[in-house]
Amino acid sequence: MTQQLAVAPDPVRTATTPGAATATAARSAAPSLGTAGLVTVLLGAFLPMLDFFIVNVALPTIDHDLAAGPAVLELVAAGYGIAFAVLLVLGGRLGDIFGRRRLFVVGAATFALTSLACGLAPGAWTLVAARAAQGASAALLIPQVLGTITAATDGARRGRALSIYGAVGGISVVIGQVLGGMLVAADLFGTGWRSVFLLNVPFALLALVLAVRYVPESRATQAAQVDVPGTVLLTASLLALLVPLMEGRAAGWPLWSWVLLGLFPVLAAAFVLVERRAEQRGATPLVPPSLLRIPEMRRGLGIALPYFAGFGGFMFVIAVALQQGLHLGPVAAGWALVPMAVGYFTASLSGPRLIGRYGSRVLSAGAVIQAAGLATLAVTVLADWSHFSPLRMAPGVALAGIGQGLIGTPLFRVVLAKVPAARAGVGSGVLATGQQSSLALGVATLGTLYLSLSPSLGMDRALALCLGLQLIGSFVILYLTTRLPRSIG
Repeated sequence: MTQQLAVAPDPVRTATTPGAATATAARSAAPSLGTAGLVTVLLGAFLPMLDFFIVNVALPTIDHDLAAGPAVLELVAAGYGIAFAVLLVLGGRLGDIFGRRRLFVVGAATFALTSLACGLAPGAWTLVAARAAQGASAALLIPQVLGTITAATDGARRGRALSIYGAVGGISVVIGQVLGGMLVAADLFGTGWRSVFLLNVPFALLALVLAVRYVPESRATQAAQVDVPGTVLLTASLLALLVPLMEGRAAGWPLWSWVLLGLFPVLAAAFVLVERRAEQRGATPLVPPSLLRIPEMRRGLGIALPYFAGFGGFMFVIAVALQQGLHLGPVAAGWALVPMAVGYFTASLSGPRLIGRYGSRVLSAGAVIQAAGLATLAVTVLADWSHFSPLRMAPGVALAGIGQGLIGTPLFRVVLAKVPAARAGVGSGVLATGQQSSLALGVATLGTLYLSLSPSLGMDRALALCLGLQLIGSFVILYLTTRLPRSIG
C-alpha cells in the first residue's frame, strides 16, 4: 500500500490558489474517528452479528420451555434475519439524513430494549415478535458503523478499520456458536436460554454511552428524501425470496411458498426499473444504479454472495451434523469450531499487511485455502463417519477458517474503497444487506438441502454434498478475485 506523507502547507500557495482555503476548511471540518470511537462502533457491529447465530444452539431449550414446535422455532431464527436484511438499506439512508451517530445511538437503545424483550418473552409467539423487532433495531445500527468508518476515516486508516470490521464479522459468527452453547449450559441464575438475549443489554447500553462521547457525527451533505417506492419493492423482493426459503420446509412447502418464490423475479425486476427511473429524473433512489457501476463495489458484491452464503450455510449445517449426527452437546459442538475461529483470527490479523503488499491476490489465496479446507473436511467425512470427531475435523476447519479470514477481512475494504463519503450510508447499507441476505440465503438453501437429504442419503453424504457445493462457491470466488484491481486502496 502506498504511504502518503504529510506535508506542511505552503502559506503563499494556500493564500493565492483559488479554492485552496475552501478545500483546507473542508478537510479540517471533516469528522475524524479516533481509536475509542472505532472500538465503540465495532462493539455496535459485533452484537447484531453475534445474535444472527447465537440463538441456533439455544433452539432445543427454547422448544422445551415454550413448546414452540418446529415451524415457530424456524421463525425465532428467521424473523431476526429477515427483518435485519430487508431494513438495512433504509437504515443506511436514515443515517445519511438524520446523522449516523444519532441513528447509532437510537439503534443501540432499541437493540438493548428488544434484547430485553426477547429475554423476558413469556411465550413462543411473543419471542418471535421480539426477535423481529430486534432484527429491525440491528438494521438501524449496522449501517451506521460502516457509514461512520467510511465518512470519518481515509487512506490507510480507513483500510485498516474496514479490515478489522471484516474480522469482527467473521469471528462473531463462530463466537456466537461457542458462547451460545456455554450460556445455555451454564444456566446463569436459572435464566437458561434467556441469558443468550439478556447478555446483549449491558453491552448495547455501553455502546450507546461511548458513542455519545467518542463517535463523531456525520451525515450526507445533501439530505435526500426516503425512496418509498424503492423501499417497498426491495422489502417485498427480499421477503418473497427469504420467507419461503426459510419457512417453506418447516411448513411442508405449501402453495403460498411457491407463489412467493414465483413473485421474487417480478418484484426484483420492478425494483431495478423503479430505481433506474428515479435516478434518471434526478431523484435519489434507495439503491442508486450509479453506485453499482463502481467496479470495486459491483465485483466485491459478486464475491460477497457466494462467500457469505457458503459461510452461513456451513455454520448451520455443521452445527446440526455435530449435534444430531454425533450427538454432541451445544458446548462441545461449539468448541469443535474453535480451530476455525483461531484460523480466521490469525488470517485477519495479517490481512491488512498482506493486502498492502499483495493486493487482491490475498483474496485469491484465501479462496484456494478455503477450497483446500473444505475438500479436506469432505474427505474426512466420507472416509470414516463412524469415527468422525471434532479432533479429526480440526485440520479441515482450520484451513477453511484461514481462507475465510483472507477473503472476509479485506472484502469490506474492497467494496467500499471508492464509495464517496457523502454516499457512505447508502453504500454501507447495500453491502450490509448483501451480507445478511447472503447469510440467510445460505442457511435456507444449504440448511434445507441438508435436512431434506440426510434421512435418505445419510448425514455423512448429505454433509459432504453441502461441502461440495460450498467448494464450487470457492472456485467462483477465485475467478471473481482475478477481476479485481491488483492494488486495493
